[in-house]
This record gives sequence, C-alpha cells and structure tokens, in this order.
Amino acid sequence: MTVQHIWKKTHLQPHRVKTFKYSNYSDLVLKTIDIIGLYLNPPDDTLVLSLDEKSQIQALDHTQPLLTLRPGQLERYTHDYVRHGTTCLFTALEIANGKVITEYHPRHRHQEFLKFLKVFYKQTLSEKDLHLLIDNYGSHKHQKVKNWLKRHPRFHFYFTPTGSSWLNQIEIWFGILTARRIYQGTFKSVKELIDAIEQYIRSNNKNPKPFVWTKTANKILTKLHRV
Repeated sequence: MTVQHIWKKTHLQPHRVKTFKYSNYSDLVLKTIDIIGLYLNPPDDTLVLSLDEKSQIQALDHTQPLLTLRPGQLERYTHDYVRHGTTCLFTALEIANGKVITEYHPRHRHQEFLKFLKVFYKQTLSEKDLHLLIDNYGSHKHQKVKNWLKRHPRFHFYFTPTGSSWLNQIEIWFGILTARRIYQGTFKSVKELIDAIEQYIRSNNKNPKPFVWTKTANKILTKLHRV
C-alpha cells in the first residue's frame, strides 16, 4: 500500500508501457517528404499504389469446435490449434479510391514479386505512370526486378525508410483485414483461408473507402524529433 500511495502521489503508472521505434535511416527526411507528397499532392494523370506482401498467413483450425456467444456466456475457443499450411498475400492498394489488386503465392521471393508486378501492369491503364510505395525487402531490389523495371518505365518505386512501415498505407489495410477476417478464423485448408480473404476483398472493392492522409511531412518530422 505504501508503494501504491507513492505511485499515486507522484503520478507514476509503471503498468502502462508504450513502444516506439525511431528510424536512423540516413535519408529519412527526404524519403518522408517524397512519400507524404504522393499522398497529399500526387502527380497528375498517374496512379499511386501502396504495395506489400502479407507473408506466411496461416490456415489455423482449432482442435475443438467454437463455442459461440450467448446471453451470459462469452465466445470460447481452444487455446491450441492445427496448422493446415500457409499462403502469402501480394497486395497493391490504390491510394485514390481504396481498391486493391491481389494475388496469392506459397512463397514471397523475387520470382513471385515479378509475377505480381506483371499482373497489375496488365490491370492498370497503359497511359498512366505507376508510383509504388514499397518497403526495402530484398526481393523488391533483386537484380532481375531492376532489369524488368528498366524495360517498363511506367513504374516508379519509392522505398520507405527502414523501420518506418507506418508510412505505407497498405500496412493499415493489412491490419484491418487481419482483425476482420483472419484473426480467430477457423480454416481447415489453405483454400478455405484464401476463399475467406477473397470474400472480404470482393466486398472491399464493391464499396472501397480510401484512407485520408491529413498530416504534412513537416508535422510528422517535427513530432519525430520530439521523441
């Protein structure tokens, strides 16, 4: 009680913890300005897309049937589960309208990444340049990817600074997908998992809602320097 009294008197709350990560990337400021500029003032007659892979999504099945919610009783499920395989979800989010283009692969190497680039290359208007926000994962910078990009000048890559995935809007979309469709889901096969994700994506693309970025680069960088 003495310790609790001291904490209360001095306004200390040791049970509350926040995490943070400040990027030490050398070009953090310039990269942040470029990316926020694409959000707030995209070039005319172009498409801005946020791209990434959600890797190793597991098709998990609980060892016993789910006990559903009812009056006076919480929803209950077993703490253990059976793994039925994984898939990697390749996704490109169109910043202007919130629609997504997706593809599934068992792995996420440069080979699969190139296949995905070719998919939405064909699904976007040929007269528009494509500005892609993407992280620094090795497959995105593979020499074969660089060679392909040289032959397709419509593509312009903007790599997010190391440790700054929060700048990429696709990470927000992945978080919503996980919460609404994957988390606590029961899938007896990878096909069931993919079908469930596809159901959500079809619903998303029928009534897409783009994220609205409001903070300027100057406001963000000023706040970062206060950390």
